[in-house]
Parts: sequence; C-alpha cells; structure tokens
Amino acid sequence: MAQKLTPLHDRVVIRRIQEAETVRGGIIIPDTAKEKPQEGIVIAAGTGKFEKGQTVPLAVKEGDRVLFGKYSGSEIKIDGEELLIMKEDEILGILSGTGKPAEKLEKAGAGKR
Repeated sequence: MAQKLTPLHDRVVIRRIQEAETVRGGIIIPDTAKEKPQEGIVIAAGTGKFEKGQTVPLAVKEGDRVLFGKYSGSEIKIDGEELLIMKEDEILGILSGTGKPAEKLEKAGAGKR
C-alpha cells in the first residue's frame, strides 16, 4: 500500500483473508459462487473511542487477525487494493494462533489416513 491511511477515532482498516480456490475434493469454486470471507487482518487502527472526556484505546491493534459480520464495514479501494473500514464495535472477535484447527491437524499428519 503506497498511500498511508490512518483511520480516525475507533475505526480500523482491514484486509480480507482470501479463502482457498478449491475444496477438499478438488472442486474449483468460481468467483461468483464464493462468499466474501468474514476474516481479516487489521492493517491500521485509530487512536481510540472518545468517551466521557477521555480517549479509550482500542482492543485491536495492527496485525491482529479478526472476525467480523457478513455485512460489516464499508468497502474502500486504495491503490487498487480492496479494503474494509469499520468501527471497532463491528468486530466480533480476535483470532489467536497461526492457522485454523483443521490446518494444524493436517500439518501434524493427523488428517491422513
């Protein structure tokens, strides 16, 4: 991202995490049939929410992997990249760990028969 976007107050900028193009059986899913992922990475965060004369810092920070609602936020396009900007209240949770549980099992060899 060549331009630097700094969201104001309690807003965050999120880059959606792209899902795999194929399913387990090897079937390729066309773009028209795919739903947009509800998972992303925070790439910029505002200073915090202003409440009762004080600034309350955000619970999320840059680099956090988060879950958000299907219709949350506003889509924006910066330097050809599609991003989401939303209030912190629209974020449902922060994911910890490096991958999904199924991916971890396959890497460990538990998914093989």
